[in-house]
Amino acid sequence: MSTKIDTRNPQTEIEGGVIPSNMRSADAYQPRPVLWLITAVAVSLSLFQLYTAGIQPLGLFYQRPAHLAFVLVLAFLIFPVFGQTRARGVLGWVIDGALLVAGFLSGFYIIWNLDAIIARAGWWTQMDIAVGIICTLAVLEASRRAVGLGMTIIGAIAISYALAGPRGALPGLGEWMPGVLSHRGANTDRLVGQLYLGQEGIFGLPLGVAATFVFMFVLFGAFLEKTGAGKFFIDLAFAATGRKPGGPAKAAVIASAGMGSISGSAIANVVTTGAFTIPLMKKLGYKPAQAGGIEAAASTGGQITPPLMGAGAFLISEYTRVPYIEIVMVSIFPAILYLGTVYLFVHLVAMKQGMRGMHPSELPLVRKVLKAGWQFIVPLVLLVWLLVNNISPMRVGFWAIISVIAVAGLRGAWVLFADGPLTGARVWASVMRGVRMVFESLELGARNAVSVSIACAVAGIIVGVVGLTGLGLKFSSMMISLSGGNIVIALGLVLIASLVLGLGLPVTASYIVLIVLVGPALHNEFGIPLLIAHLVVFWYSQDSNVTPPVALAGFAGAAVAGAKPMETSMQAWKYAKGLYLIPLFMVFNPEIIYGGPLPVVLWTGATAILGLAAFASAIEGWLFTRLDAVSRLVMLPAIVGLFWPDFGVELASALVIVVVFAINWLGARRAGPRPA
Repeated sequence: MSTKIDTRNPQTEIEGGVIPSNMRSADAYQPRPVLWLITAVAVSLSLFQLYTAGIQPLGLFYQRPAHLAFVLVLAFLIFPVFGQTRARGVLGWVIDGALLVAGFLSGFYIIWNLDAIIARAGWWTQMDIAVGIICTLAVLEASRRAVGLGMTIIGAIAISYALAGPRGALPGLGEWMPGVLSHRGANTDRLVGQLYLGQEGIFGLPLGVAATFVFMFVLFGAFLEKTGAGKFFIDLAFAATGRKPGGPAKAAVIASAGMGSISGSAIANVVTTGAFTIPLMKKLGYKPAQAGGIEAAASTGGQITPPLMGAGAFLISEYTRVPYIEIVMVSIFPAILYLGTVYLFVHLVAMKQGMRGMHPSELPLVRKVLKAGWQFIVPLVLLVWLLVNNISPMRVGFWAIISVIAVAGLRGAWVLFADGPLTGARVWASVMRGVRMVFESLELGARNAVSVSIACAVAGIIVGVVGLTGLGLKFSSMMISLSGGNIVIALGLVLIASLVLGLGLPVTASYIVLIVLVGPALHNEFGIPLLIAHLVVFWYSQDSNVTPPVALAGFAGAAVAGAKPMETSMQAWKYAKGLYLIPLFMVFNPEIIYGGPLPVVLWTGATAILGLAAFASAIEGWLFTRLDAVSRLVMLPAIVGLFWPDFGVELASALVIVVVFAINWLGARRAGPRPA
């Protein structure tokens, strides 16, 4: 198939665009023996996870400590103490050697001494406390290297807060605490017991989810990537939308949703799919900042799109005790609303600027794309079928991975038979390619999971401190006081808090910390249903990807597009407005999540679509043709009315918007088609 879209190599230079060198792997700076050791540890971790997921499940205090030990060792090997672009040297190896021992000891000490630790039941030995301190410091240092200094600082602040108080190890620090935040303080033994030797600290729920469900789906994504699923999804998106106005931008929305829902990382999504879509958007007429912003907003949509939802679906399921498949099912329509809003923005910009689609000769054909990659649909269908039949997500991930290996093997065998006579050399070469693909996938999956698992371990420290000090209840009371009982103001405070936390925490950790702090108030004091409260916090936690001054996905899009970071972030923030409006709609129209009588559900869905379409057109100033200032002003109160939980207000608002749309459509008919 001849096409100008090269989706085989994520670092290929295409149409003037290229992934910047600072985004390439830093493995070139590692000695070959270290690379072999990284591969051995990563493959061992993936095989351990596969074994415990599909063959012999392990208990909580075997699975989580072993996972953490593997992850810490891998983190200290991949990320040297002085940075990835400098040789370790003698001093570096002394430091990292000590930390490698600390990482190994952190997990396996509990496994070796589990029965004795349980028997002591709170009467900890000095060795227990010493190893607990070593583990905590190792986790914080691994966080500095793999996640970022911000999260390490927040973890250290949480520990200092726990020790501050008249009965704590840092009584002087407690004197500086405001009255509402003060507490009696904890000594070192009590804090270490909470963080290392209990179920509410480092080895708590966040790491438990990362060590089971999340890892298996990250590994599943790695197998899909290595077998060529990324090329299949991108080609399919271009084949479906490339001829339409602004085709590459629309393909970016679809491809980013598909890839992001599996990869679980908005930033990784931007630098992979964006390497192909952003240069083509610029070629069609999108400004560099627009192209980078569209890709960032679309990639963020992958974080809220089932099945993976950036690990969020598993965490929400564990916290709410709602089955994972139900989380997936109720998240489909909100995800479609968000991606549809981004798609509409893209379409409006294309029509406003008179863009046209790509020439058919530049695009792959749907039938050829499906012929070459139909096998990648099979694991996804199997995954959904197993989930619907209430199989454990961990076991589902195991069988999904097995199915990817099986279909890739069958495809390889078919190609081997179809391409010529069988010879021993051809068969051996094909088998070795398959074996290499499996090992590369096992290594890639483990590498991709390091930052998530480390972030969850530090989040466990924060959650443990919140439970130990009662900070969650105090934070809830402050939230109620500041909002004056107004639910809209309370949600605004949650949004601000999520953005502040996003300065130092990744999305998953931000959600965990926020839900522990504000979840009880949203549910108990403001009456928001539990599942919707979690979904709202999870959606708001995504805003650090697209909201200045943080906008991590926006910065990645700017790097690929060659645009200014803040300008690109502002564009991403504009296109991602559904991230803020759809959670509000969930709160005031819970039928969109919980269901209800069919007429009510249909009406709620229709008003949601209408409101988001009106909002996008009012922001962009274009629908079928240019929207005048009066029409845009009239629609704004009507959009607010669609969110109002009163049928009469909703109906009147919908009629106003429909009338404005009809007038604009008639104006477009009279004006005729615009030149390209």
